[in-house]
Amino acid sequence: MHSNYVIVGGGAGGLELACKLGRKLGPNKVMLVDSRLYHIWKPSLHEVAAGTLDIHAEGLSYQMLAHDNGFTYVYGALEALDAAANTITVSPIETQSGEMVLPERRIGYDSLVLAVGSTSNYFGVPGAREHTISLNATEDAERFRLTLLKLLAKAATAKSGQGGSQGIDIVIIGGGATGVELAAELREASGVYAAYGFGHLQPLQDVRITILEGAPRILAPLPERVSAAAVKLLAERGVKVSAETRVTQIEPDRVTVGNGTVYPSDITVWAAGIKAPDFLAQLGLPTAKGGQLDVTGELVVKGFPNIYALGDCALCIGADGKPVPPRAQAAHQQADYLLDALLRKEQGKPASGKPYVYRDYGSLVSFGQSTSVGSLMGSLQGSNWFVEGTFARLMYTSLHLMHHQAIMGTLRTGVLALARFLIKRSTPHVKLH
Repeated sequence: MHSNYVIVGGGAGGLELACKLGRKLGPNKVMLVDSRLYHIWKPSLHEVAAGTLDIHAEGLSYQMLAHDNGFTYVYGALEALDAAANTITVSPIETQSGEMVLPERRIGYDSLVLAVGSTSNYFGVPGAREHTISLNATEDAERFRLTLLKLLAKAATAKSGQGGSQGIDIVIIGGGATGVELAAELREASGVYAAYGFGHLQPLQDVRITILEGAPRILAPLPERVSAAAVKLLAERGVKVSAETRVTQIEPDRVTVGNGTVYPSDITVWAAGIKAPDFLAQLGLPTAKGGQLDVTGELVVKGFPNIYALGDCALCIGADGKPVPPRAQAAHQQADYLLDALLRKEQGKPASGKPYVYRDYGSLVSFGQSTSVGSLMGSLQGSNWFVEGTFARLMYTSLHLMHHQAIMGTLRTGVLALARFLIKRSTPHVKLH
């Protein structure tokens, strides 16, 4: 098997690049490799976890996207790289019972793009890996949702006088966007539990949510005004926030912090940091201290002129000497940059000679189906606007729609996606079955 352009990783950046390149060059020249069958926009995972978004309605089949956008899809995980031979090895696919579905495959390439994202960084905290859930993939979000459902049923039974423990404690470690959005979405979901047979539960008293953040404030990378607004919105929703709180140990039913305080926890979510996947260190490519692939300003892996990397797995140093932040908007921008670079290569044109430049357009944080808060960067250096409420929520929703537009390609599909998106969110619901 061979393809001119092989992209490994179907996240936001990798999938956008595959779709846009596929529409230009076709399936004989463009191939996407991913270990999952469906794509979901990663910022939506907190909604899947809370049960307010159905993964089966939101997930997009890679096979469908390949058919519609003109690329070839290969199901499997990257297992090995032979850079000298310009080949990768894709792992076999087996059923849970061990039955072989797809064998190991070797794929040759002319140009390789690695867009494999990131994974959780537990910073050596005892028990973090074993006793927490991280929202890195759909299976993590589904695991959280099903665990929450069982605990809700148990708590409802207890409230009705049939025995069992009362109430649920949810501890979220990390006050970045993921942790804050999950907390807000969980509280919004808890407001309609009665419609799903949990009428005995009083959300604020029986579903207790706490965010633990090691930094002096939540949403630390964003302007202080955004952080203050987030704290206010969380307080209105009955979510407790404890900043400057360093977690020292996690057990199945509790979280211990630096001053000795113990927080009871039925579900503990780890949202305190990310790192590059460990397997990158075994590929024979240069990696930085944090495990990311070391790339040039043109997103070329140093020393390997036909291998590129984008998104969270790549360490790209900007003109200001700072690493490009691991954010969805960076991956989107890098996908467009590499699209131009690879099309130039395909047409036999020289490289543009211009390095990738990260442009920060601001950040938005969702607080449920009707409210968001954030900052938008202005055209003047250092200026930004604070936004909140319904207007900010519409802007947050538009980011999701822009991603759908990028991978669907035409105005017609973009309009259809908008219609489905708005209909799906017109009536709040919780998926608990």
